[in-house]
Amino acid sequence: MFHGEPKEDDLELVEEDLPDLKEGEMLIEALYLSVDPYMRPFVSDRAKVGDTMIGEQIARVIESKNSHYPVGTIVRTHAGWRTHTVTSKLTRHMPELGDLPLSTALGVVGMPGMAGYFGFLEICKPSEGETVLVNTASGAVGSVVGQIAKIKKCKVIGFAGTEEKCQWLRDIGFDYAYNYKTVKLDEALTEAAPEGIDCYFDNVGGEFTTTVLEHMKTFGRISVCGTISGYNATEQPKGISPFPTILFKQLSMQGFIISGKWLDRYPEGEKQMAQWIKEKILQLCQKEKDFKNECTILSSKK
Repeated sequence: MFHGEPKEDDLELVEEDLPDLKEGEMLIEALYLSVDPYMRPFVSDRAKVGDTMIGEQIARVIESKNSHYPVGTIVRTHAGWRTHTVTSKLTRHMPELGDLPLSTALGVVGMPGMAGYFGFLEICKPSEGETVLVNTASGAVGSVVGQIAKIKKCKVIGFAGTEEKCQWLRDIGFDYAYNYKTVKLDEALTEAAPEGIDCYFDNVGGEFTTTVLEHMKTFGRISVCGTISGYNATEQPKGISPFPTILFKQLSMQGFIISGKWLDRYPEGEKQMAQWIKEKILQLCQKEKDFKNECTILSSKK
């Protein structure tokens, strides 16, 4: 569907007439739509021209013939980028948010937060005093990982793309924060982790990760959440194979798809994340505070 960087003309706004509700169905109106990096490779691999753009949404039931979902119910579902949807079954439950913004159900208390929570704790299994590295650290996933690492009393190194983002990382407790566009990665890692890195939460892949591997400690653990550096590539990059480093340092490296591995444990993670936010132990990501969780709020019109 996309080739290289997504372009405006890759997407088209289309209006359609929705059918009348049947028994058991409801009409939902979107309030927030998710915009997440995973959409790029998934759409390229699976979408056909004419398909609805994938994604989660927070929506309100505005008509209902389903007794479980009366008018006014707030729901979360994988309906994609559309304002109104007729459905009989929702793909996701809404977490208990208390007085938190609804948008957090698509961010820190949603899929990105669960990716950081389970992907870090279950794969990296951090211990007090260990050194943790996170890239794209100011985003919804990376900022969660870094803050959980601090909760676990680790030393945390983060990389982001602007000095403003790096300063925010320092403000929320990161021990080191670097702008990957302006530093030499080798030198930054030598400064921040002279004895090496125990846990690496990777959202980027590519040359960044090839360099980081050389700074891992023996028996280090790596959680691979994404490979953003290659999502828009038209050809697979060629370079030095990292496998000898993985072998001789005896590294544990595991990729994961959060919805496939820990979906049944989401309520556990959502409850803990919401509690940490309420206790002010964990802060919403910078974009979530400024732009309502990287979501677009839709005007309410039928």
